[in-house]
Amino acid sequence: MTPDELGKIFPIKLSEHKAEWSEFFKTERELIYHRIGKHFINKIEHIGSTAVADLISKPTVDILLEIQKSTEDHRVIEALKSIGYHYIPKPENPPPHMMFVKGYTPEGFKGQAYHIHVRYPGDWDEIYFRDYLRNNAEIRKQYGELKRILAVKYRNDRDGYTDAKTEFVKRISELARQERKISENTNQ
Repeated sequence: MTPDELGKIFPIKLSEHKAEWSEFFKTERELIYHRIGKHFINKIEHIGSTAVADLISKPTVDILLEIQKSTEDHRVIEALKSIGYHYIPKPENPPPHMMFVKGYTPEGFKGQAYHIHVRYPGDWDEIYFRDYLRNNAEIRKQYGELKRILAVKYRNDRDGYTDAKTEFVKRISELARQERKISENTNQ
């Protein structure tokens, strides 16, 4: 499917925050632990805008799945496929280069949509970004306003929408990392 076709079938639509997203995440987390095995997983976190109260979001539950470096890719791929996920190799991302999606069909969304971002230990920018948004109402408001503008501009261009947010996300992630370092140094 071309990016244009994807944009028409899955346009950018934002929604007010829904408390049920947290419950969807918890249910999915248990499925993932059960299928992959807890001893191969370091952590599973709810990330992205659906993890932040008072923030508009595409209604997609984003999940960070941190696996041990020794976990074989095929174990993760087969386990997640068995619970309805579609594997998307991401060679442009840092290893392990994996993403998974669920809730997409050729006709459009079906049920709740999920994205799983697979990471090795220590790649926590999405967690830092989420936590910074949770703790900073003004930044959360700015991000929501940016998303509203971009959702109109890039309604049928999912990659364009994501790319246009990148500078903001990187800037806030760096602020969050610096704030965390200061906090860790203070607590030592």
